Amino acid sequence: MNSKIKSVHARQIVDCKCRPMVEVDVVTEDGCLGRGCAPTGSSVGMFESCVLRDNNPDEYHGLSVHKAVDNVNNIIAPALIGKDVTRQKELDQIMIDLDGTPDKRNLGGNTIYSTSIALFRAAAKASHQTLYNYIAGGSIQTVPVPSFNVINGGHYENLTQPFNEFIIMPYGASSIYEAVEMGINTFQELEKVITSYLGYKPVVAPSYGYASPSEDPEVNLNLMSEAIENCGYTGRIGFAFDCASSEMYDRQTNTYLLKGDRVSADTLISYVKKLTEKFPFVFIEDLLDEEDWESYPKAHKEMTCTNLLGDDFIVTNLERLKRAYECNALDGFILKPNQVGTITEALNTYEFAKAHNLIATPSGRSGGVIGDVVMDLAVGLQVGFIKNGAPRSGERIDKLNFLMRACDLTPGCALADISPLLKF
Repeated sequence: MNSKIKSVHARQIVDCKCRPMVEVDVVTEDGCLGRGCAPTGSSVGMFESCVLRDNNPDEYHGLSVHKAVDNVNNIIAPALIGKDVTRQKELDQIMIDLDGTPDKRNLGGNTIYSTSIALFRAAAKASHQTLYNYIAGGSIQTVPVPSFNVINGGHYENLTQPFNEFIIMPYGASSIYEAVEMGINTFQELEKVITSYLGYKPVVAPSYGYASPSEDPEVNLNLMSEAIENCGYTGRIGFAFDCASSEMYDRQTNTYLLKGDRVSADTLISYVKKLTEKFPFVFIEDLLDEEDWESYPKAHKEMTCTNLLGDDFIVTNLERLKRAYECNALDGFILKPNQVGTITEALNTYEFAKAHNLIATPSGRSGGVIGDVVMDLAVGLQVGFIKNGAPRSGERIDKLNFLMRACDLTPGCALADISPLLKF
């Protein structure tokens, strides 16, 4: 086997929201191809690795990525060609050193991450394994429970819903096939329930869920509960929030938006705590601002009926997760490798979480793609549950199909049992 890198080549393509992104091909001397691209999010933490764009207003409104493509072809490629593709840590470190900045600002986090994925996939190909089995170090035993983003918050014409995502999770499903069907059936039934509530069909939101019918989170949860009950799934589907509170946080007044009012962190914590005592919440993500280190430990201490996870708060950064663990701020984090910029750094953060009994929840980004590497990570790392997005657009459906396919192709594979993680 000759696993030395023969070529590294990048191009510009577009994500599901028609925003340009970098795609990289890595080919070994044996002809093994690995391909990677870097989706980006809508809710982006201030500590994420830099997404390098051209800022040319004449092309894609400034979002083109030709500089990033050139950085791969002219700077990264010469440094990697001839190296052994299976030495992921060394190759990622070469790119980190070439960039020389904490947030990968020189070459671009999207540049480095796309290359890192391509290297990872080429290494799996060279070993004649699926990437998820390559990650697992053998055959997988389970696939994670999917979760579904069904109602989207944000600013709408007649209201603002401060919580970004209202999520359902079929934790009581007997198989991945039933879990997918439960999520889809509930999502489709929810449209009817919201239509009855509003008197007209809900709008499709930018993240493909239904636009929030109310600025009151509890109204949305009641509508979701009604849809679940109509489908006969009560007691088998739980809830989750991605609050994305940094998006609605006012630094000058140190307040958060809630039902049209500005409130303190303590008030927000108290309100969400009551919701978790009334509804079956699997997790609450980004309850507070990404720099609210003072309030997160309070929230974690008070909210005993759910798991508190950090996304923008942690940005898959090992040092931030260590700090959160030391001050007892969280139960876990959202694993988004592009936030930190290489597969190696993302896996280092995951390993710390695993060693300290913290939950790691892989998630795609809003600007998703077919064949997102996050699914290989989710299955290969054998996590309990993941974030899939709304069951509506192709790249999100692809994630569901990935889980069913991986399960079918692996004799004895089952849906993960997440009952030990539930606190309600």
